[in-house]
Amino acid sequence: MPLLSRTMIKLGMIHLVLAMSIGVLMVAQPILGLPLWLGTLRPVYLHMITIGWLTQLIFGVAYWMFPKHSREKPRGNERLGWAGMVLLNIGAIFRAIGEPLAVFHPNTGWILVISAVCLLLSGWGFILNTWTRVRER
Repeated sequence: MPLLSRTMIKLGMIHLVLAMSIGVLMVAQPILGLPLWLGTLRPVYLHMITIGWLTQLIFGVAYWMFPKHSREKPRGNERLGWAGMVLLNIGAIFRAIGEPLAVFHPNTGWILVISAVCLLLSGWGFILNTWTRVRER
């Protein structure tokens, strides 16, 4: 398995553990009398599950398992793959920070814009790098 795939899958697992921990805190909030602001983490929880875990897992496995691009570059442009992984994680981190901040400080919405741009570029990079690998054998 290529290093990029291993890294993406492991980072995805980290997102999964963090998301599940946030989920437990949100559910336990009324029972344990935890601060009410934990409710603002619901979008963070959902985003970490869908982007941080699922999307990153899909990207990592696709990079590894899809048909070869060519003999010289079997997985396409490796730098583009790494850039996509970095952008995806920066976007996820900015989202995790910006979502609760936007509730309490509306003038911090720019953090969510940066997150969205990073995630968009990551998705475009993945598609650009993977498109030619989606074909008949």
